[in-house]
Amino acid sequence: MNATEAGITTAVCVKIGDSIISDLLMSVYILAFIFGLIFNIFTLVPILQQVRSQNILGIFLLSLSLSDMLFIFTMPLWINYYHQDHHWKLGVMSCSVAGFFYYSNMYISIYLLCCISVDRCLVITYPFRSKTQRTSCCAWAQCVSVYAVVIVLHIMVLFQDNLPDAHDSRDDRCYETYPMEKPVALFNLLRVGIGFLLPLLVLAVSYWKVLATVGQSPGLSAQVKRKVRMLSFGVIGIFSVCFAPYHLLLLARSLVFYQDDKRGPDGIYCQFEQKVHFAFSCTLALSSLNCVVDPVLYVLVSNSIQDDVKLCCKRGKRTQMDACAPSRQNTEKLKNHLI
Repeated sequence: MNATEAGITTAVCVKIGDSIISDLLMSVYILAFIFGLIFNIFTLVPILQQVRSQNILGIFLLSLSLSDMLFIFTMPLWINYYHQDHHWKLGVMSCSVAGFFYYSNMYISIYLLCCISVDRCLVITYPFRSKTQRTSCCAWAQCVSVYAVVIVLHIMVLFQDNLPDAHDSRDDRCYETYPMEKPVALFNLLRVGIGFLLPLLVLAVSYWKVLATVGQSPGLSAQVKRKVRMLSFGVIGIFSVCFAPYHLLLLARSLVFYQDDKRGPDGIYCQFEQKVHFAFSCTLALSSLNCVVDPVLYVLVSNSIQDDVKLCCKRGKRTQMDACAPSRQNTEKLKNHLI
């Protein structure tokens, strides 16, 4: 998260007044906090059971749940921030910590979803070849790598940021400092490309291959295939709702920044920031909902796996069982990717 990022700033460039917007945003964060905490706690036990059985999906899910919980525990800070009408009364350090967990969770979730999608695609497309290559150690290594890369990059940005810290002492804002500087605008463009567009491409290609394979699988009934398709489109839809609006506006803000040389209060950049402030704040609130969606998708995945297991158990012949096993893996992949 960048000190120039969240949406409002010095009274010179973007003005923030008391409005119902703060109450609306606060309500979204309250709901995300309550349901995210409840859902993640309820799904923690079955996820741990999968990890104990060295289930690859369980490892990815546990990593997602850990990231979500760390973010959820800092969410009351943001609730208080919007309750105070965009005034941070908790000090500079807490502002930096809250922003760090906010954005770290966002990109850890995005890349873990990519890991899940690729893993599920391999299981469906190459069920026998991938069986020997997919190990719990490999899954743990992927999760640790995602955590390490995202955390290190955000720490570097946090300490090398050229701005007067994430907390703007003049207006008492947290991560709402304007105008942004050139290094920040460049970093925002990199985040859009590497942190969103590239993972989205990976996700789309993986699901395209999954849907193509499932459509040609004789071991799945029409009902199961339809459910797999719905879940696949649901994953991409949720990914788009939670993360796409934020990154698209972030891209627009950075491009407008480069087009305006003066960047004064009457310039194109500041006027644009003022107009999109409410929308950008809403996209941030939408991105926080991923901590609620992850455990809900896990429940969908579990139900789907159980359906496939029952379907395969009804097959009496060995050839039918052999055909059913890859199909079960196919359905499992798609649904796991939804998480």
